[in-house]
Amino acid sequence: MSLNIPKHIAIVMDGNGRWAQRRGHPRVFGHVRGSARVRSIVKAADQMGVRALSLYAFSTENWSRPESERRVLWRLLKKYLMRDADDLHRQNVRLRVIGEVERLDADVQAILRSVVERLQNNSGLQLTFAVTYGSRLELARAAQLFALDCERGIHRPRDMNEALLEKYLWTSELGDLAEVDLFIRTSGEHRMSNFLLWQAAYAECVFIETCWPDFDAKDLARAVEEYSKRERRFGGVGSAGPEFTSAVSGDMLLK
Repeated sequence: MSLNIPKHIAIVMDGNGRWAQRRGHPRVFGHVRGSARVRSIVKAADQMGVRALSLYAFSTENWSRPESERRVLWRLLKKYLMRDADDLHRQNVRLRVIGEVERLDADVQAILRSVVERLQNNSGLQLTFAVTYGSRLELARAAQLFALDCERGIHRPRDMNEALLEKYLWTSELGDLAEVDLFIRTSGEHRMSNFLLWQAAYAECVFIETCWPDFDAKDLARAVEEYSKRERRFGGVGSAGPEFTSAVSGDMLLK
């Protein structure tokens, strides 16, 4: 079977805490194991020919978690960036970070800024970390920025359309790659949890029972294989449409 490789994959890396608790460990142990998976998945996506990979690292709602757990998450993020920056650079990966980065501690912001700047001229896989991110927040922020531009006389309210709105989103720098083709969530949960809701409007969703610490390159390949079997219609009728229409009489459609 010839695989149809999605241009942009978004992943909700879910199940770290449950993975640890099922094994009798504290939740943070799952985060440690989960962070180690990022390297292999980034590499696998790059080797498959995926052009953009977005990973949901920390949501706006995650601020309600205990401070001790949050501290572990920030330490793991810093460790990953410091440890893998050289490899990402060698792989020609470009890194972006979206979300309310200004809410993070100064040391975390500094490391993020340093690695992003170092990789900013790379032209390979476009890797995005969503950190203290929420899609509703992103859309509200876009509306606020547009309103400010209207006040400044740059735009008028009637100028707003989908293409213009996308320029105000955090993902605007991705350009044509901003639209998500394949949306993956691990751990068996079947929801999008406020992640890239605009960008994933017509994404194919694959929900996987495996928790993130056990998710590997084979799981990613299976998700892409499932994606390849799908017919993306984007609101149209698809290849079966004319046959269905011709088989149904006008009288039947009116009843």
